[in-house]
Amino acid sequence: MTDVAIVPQHSGDMHERAIETILQRIDEVGAGTIAVDRFGHIVWISEKYLPLLGLKSGEEGIGHDIEDIIPNSLLRRVVETGEAIPLDIMQLGNRQLVVTRMPIKDDDGLVIGAVGFVLFDRVNALKPLLTKITKLQTDLAQMREKLNAQRRAKYSLDEYIGTSPAILEVKRLARRAAAQDTTVMLQGETGTGKELIAHAIHDNSARAEKPFVAVNVAAVPETLLEAEFFGTVPGAFTGADRRPREGKFQLTDGGTLFLDEIGDMPLTLQTKLLRALQEHEIEPLGSNRVIRVDVRVITATNVDLESAVTAGRFRRDLYYRLNVLPIRLPPLRECLTDLEALTLHLLDRLITTNGFPRRAIAPGAIDLLACYDFPGNVRELCNLIERAVILSDTPVLTAEDFAAVLPRPMVAAATAGRRTYAAALADFEATLIGDTLAAVRGRVDDAAAILDLSRATLYKKMARLGLASKQRD
Repeated sequence: MTDVAIVPQHSGDMHERAIETILQRIDEVGAGTIAVDRFGHIVWISEKYLPLLGLKSGEEGIGHDIEDIIPNSLLRRVVETGEAIPLDIMQLGNRQLVVTRMPIKDDDGLVIGAVGFVLFDRVNALKPLLTKITKLQTDLAQMREKLNAQRRAKYSLDEYIGTSPAILEVKRLARRAAAQDTTVMLQGETGTGKELIAHAIHDNSARAEKPFVAVNVAAVPETLLEAEFFGTVPGAFTGADRRPREGKFQLTDGGTLFLDEIGDMPLTLQTKLLRALQEHEIEPLGSNRVIRVDVRVITATNVDLESAVTAGRFRRDLYYRLNVLPIRLPPLRECLTDLEALTLHLLDRLITTNGFPRRAIAPGAIDLLACYDFPGNVRELCNLIERAVILSDTPVLTAEDFAAVLPRPMVAAATAGRRTYAAALADFEATLIGDTLAAVRGRVDDAAAILDLSRATLYKKMARLGLASKQRD
């Protein structure tokens, strides 16, 4: 057997042969080909194209301006711009042709002509492909809509339950914050509803239709925080994604970025955050390219940031930049007059969400809950209600049901008759309402007017406190 030596061909030859093969293949499978010179004059027409053009031979078209033969041709534009038109639909008489147009260049890169291929002589031939493209576009639009829905505000101010002065002040400031486009700092203990208020501010603002993105700073490893906020370019660090990754600022563009537990942000990242807030621009990790962003920032903290500033753990200039409009959310123990309404709201939401049977709450249960200081605030109250619902089979949740889920020392203190703030407040209400009713001879309407309460609210308080109306003539 004779050995055959395979001699590699010059890369230029291979390139030319590849182009020649591609063009030949397109001409074979297509419905026609036409070429023009740099003046837009026809220099060649394939035999397959002649019937579509109404020509008997190529000589009938050679030398003519392309528009003389194909009025809607864009080959002259390709020659003038040097830019290809990869896919287009061209009207030729009563036919619609699917075409592609490409420039022809010499060795120096100068455009010396253009070639056009008819891929299909009927648009119907593309229907299966168009159907697939349409479905992909629909699926993509649905996915984007679903993602946008997930990034929109989940809560409104209506879900911040309460009518006590402290709660009403939070609502007033939240509405004021929504009307502005400045940074807001939410301060309060854990479980007081800081994220709810952040959602509500966004929901009431001009940015409501744009994304709402929340980040718990303490939950992200410090080594990943910069990438999480500002994104990365391929190969920015070992293990980085091969594709660019958008950070939270880019994902939030036009919307609201909520940074929870901002006090845990390391100093190195605080500098970049300050620049993003002041200059409205970010620089992805591993990139020298600056990206403009339009983001409204709301932060939350349950620590004393002023002390962190004094201790050097938090930048003073960043603190002032974030603390333009501070809103303090009161702990539950300061809003015990709202406890009953809040408990009923949380119970109703729990039943609706989880499909539990309908339950009511006995007044004695509210009195017992009012004796507890709730270190976990509303989040803890919600947890206690859910546990009581799961463990109880009765249609009315009683004080005994809640005593079973409350911390035992607290229950012992309450049942032992220790004096608490809640108990003193209840006694004060009972005395005030009782004395007022006595002064107006039991007339509830008059008592409500004096106490600046609605008639319905006064009746509810009287029922809870065991006060009866003894109206005298």
